[in-house]
Amino acid sequence: MMDVTRGAAGELVIRIDGTFDRQAASRLNGWLGEVPRDAPVVLDFSRVRELQDLGLAAVAGALAGLGGVQVLGLGWHQQRLLRYFGVDMSKLGAGLRGDEEVLG
Repeated sequence: MMDVTRGAAGELVIRIDGTFDRQAASRLNGWLGEVPRDAPVVLDFSRVRELQDLGLAAVAGALAGLGGVQVLGLGWHQQRLLRYFGVDMSKLGAGLRGDEEVLG
């Protein structure tokens, strides 16, 4: 499930929970395709209980094409996968899940 809202500063906030698979990625790609390239977007994966690699691979192209996106809740593995698919994580403002921040 995905919840799309506006944040306090006007940014588009997409909170994803449950399972993030290819079907969820397809839905997210549709939404991201409607967002202007430099519009501020926050993708929050912190409530995802299962994040499938194929789903993440399916949104990598859309993420690489956005300029003002922040991605929250990804672990090291998911961040590494996005880098393998050509996504510049330094531009995404990625935040780790709480448990992985502590473990480092």
